[in-house]
Amino acid sequence: MKGPISNFILDHYKHFNAAALVDAAKAYEAQLESGHKMMITMAGAMSTAELGRSLAEMIRQDKVQIITCTGANLEEDVFNLVAHDHYKRVPNYRDLSPQDEQELLDNHYNRVTDTCIPEEEAMRRIEEHLYNAWKSADDKGERYFPHEYFYQILLSGELEEKYQIDPQNSWLLAAAQKGIPIIVPGWEDSTCGNFFTSYCMEKDLKASTMKSGIEYMMFLANWYLEEATDKGVGFFQIGGGIAGDFPICVVPMLHQDLGKNNTPMWSYFCQISDSTTSYGSYSGAVPNEKITWGKLAVDTPKFVIESDATIVAPLIFAYLLGW
Repeated sequence: MKGPISNFILDHYKHFNAAALVDAAKAYEAQLESGHKMMITMAGAMSTAELGRSLAEMIRQDKVQIITCTGANLEEDVFNLVAHDHYKRVPNYRDLSPQDEQELLDNHYNRVTDTCIPEEEAMRRIEEHLYNAWKSADDKGERYFPHEYFYQILLSGELEEKYQIDPQNSWLLAAAQKGIPIIVPGWEDSTCGNFFTSYCMEKDLKASTMKSGIEYMMFLANWYLEEATDKGVGFFQIGGGIAGDFPICVVPMLHQDLGKNNTPMWSYFCQISDSTTSYGSYSGAVPNEKITWGKLAVDTPKFVIESDATIVAPLIFAYLLGW
C-alpha cells in the first residue's frame, strides 16, 4: 500500500521531469523486488539539505546497500546532528554583497546557498573527537577508511549529549548502526580532510593512518564481485562529480583491467542533475555515453531527472518507503 505522498505523485506526475521521476522510482522498486542491491551516490550538499530525514529510513528499511558520497556529505550530516540549532539561514542569499559575505566569514559562518554552517559549533565541535580516533589508531599502527572513523565516534555514544536533532534523521548514524559500507573518494578536500592533513603536516599523525582512494576502489571492486552475483547492482546518482564518477568506473575496471568479463554491468541507472549536456561535461552526459565506456549495457534501465535533487530525491525515497 502506498501513502498520500506516493499517491499524489502517481496521480499528478504524468509528463516531462515529473514523469521521469515516477518512472525512475518504479524501476528502482522493481530492482529491489528482483533481488538487486542498490548504490546511492551523493554529490552537492545533500546532508546540509537534511536528506537524512528520508535517507536514514531508506537505510533502516534496507532499500540501499551501499553509499558513495563526497567528504562534505559525510561530515555535514554529523555537523547537522550536533550543531543544527546554530545554523543560520539566509533566504536573501542572492542579494548578498561581497561585504556581506565577508561579514559571514568574520562571524565564522560558511555559506552553502541559503544555509550557513557555524564553524565553532559544527566543525570544531567534532574535531577533537575525530582527532582522538585518528590518534588512537596512529599510536597503535592501525589504519581505517575516513567513514570508519566517523562510525567509531558515532557508535561510541560520545557525541550523544551534543545531538540537536532527532538522531533518527541522521543518515550517517543509520548507516553506522546498519553497518553498510560507504565509499568516500577525494575525502581530502573536505573540512575534516583538511583537519587531518594539518595534523600530518605538523608530524602529529601519519598520512598512512587514513586508508586511501585506491584502497576504496579495491574495497568497492571486491564488494561488487561479492554482492552483484549474476544480477548486477543498481546505481542511483544524486548530482555529478566524483561521487558518481568514482564508483561507476568499478565495472569497466573489473572487465577491462582484471579480465573478469562475466561480472554483470550496473543493472539500473538514474541521475538527478541540473548539469548542462554540453562542453564535454561528464556530469551532464546522457546515460548512453556510459555504454561506450563499458559502464552501462544497452538494455540497462536508464533515467535522467533534470531537476533539483533536494526536491526530487525525497519524493522518490517517499515513494519507495510507501509514504
